[in-house]
Amino acid sequence: MSLKDKTIVVTGGSRGLGLGLVEALVDHGARVSVVARDKAALAAVQKRLGVAVISADITDEGTALRILGDVRPEVLVLNAGTPPRMGRLDQVSWADFTAPWETDVKGGFYWIQGALNVPLAPGARVLVSSSGAAQQGSPLSGGYAGAKRMLWFMAKYANGVAEQKGLGIRFQAIMPRQMIGGTGVGDAGASAYARAMGIEREAFLARFGAPMPPRQFGDHVVAVLDDPQYARGLVFGLKGDTAITVIEEATA
Repeated sequence: MSLKDKTIVVTGGSRGLGLGLVEALVDHGARVSVVARDKAALAAVQKRLGVAVISADITDEGTALRILGDVRPEVLVLNAGTPPRMGRLDQVSWADFTAPWETDVKGGFYWIQGALNVPLAPGARVLVSSSGAAQQGSPLSGGYAGAKRMLWFMAKYANGVAEQKGLGIRFQAIMPRQMIGGTGVGDAGASAYARAMGIEREAFLARFGAPMPPRQFGDHVVAVLDDPQYARGLVFGLKGDTAITVIEEATA
């Protein structure tokens, strides 16, 4: 689909990977609304990029329904999440372990439900942010890997519901397959694993190959939305040296 003049909502779009995506979408002529909690960060994005901004908690059910009902996006990108609280399994608290479930999964749950129940218009696309940890695990980040795998499953489940209800909405998962420096999640993970291995953070990040800065991530996501070859895949892996890889095809 051409993104010019498309109405797009990006949660967590005021910094990190989300901001890189917003920059790419604006460059393609999309009409973007950014949802995040930090009012100062939102104001800076609005001033620099001219996007609409909404200060809100993505884990609030009513917020998801209200924004989707008001904006009616043609594309919804669920990028918001919390950096994992790093620590070994025998050392983390239950609150630390479940933090990604209380933010990433809870927010994803309400926004996916909203897309199905408002509902969004036929032809709408919903991209759900997962992680390479959903495939490989992540022993120092508590429940993060499981949370990201659950979001992958939820995208798949949502496609089944959309098919049953005849909605014509497509849900897909986006999965960065490397840690990315300069982002909350990437910095938290890379620092913890580098310490455990006794190496510098930059040396750990270099193990993933070519870097994928936020703007390049955004360009890859734009390609997933814009290129017809990706219209019906379910899960896409994104990486600096291999670009876009289809991890799982859609079954419906």
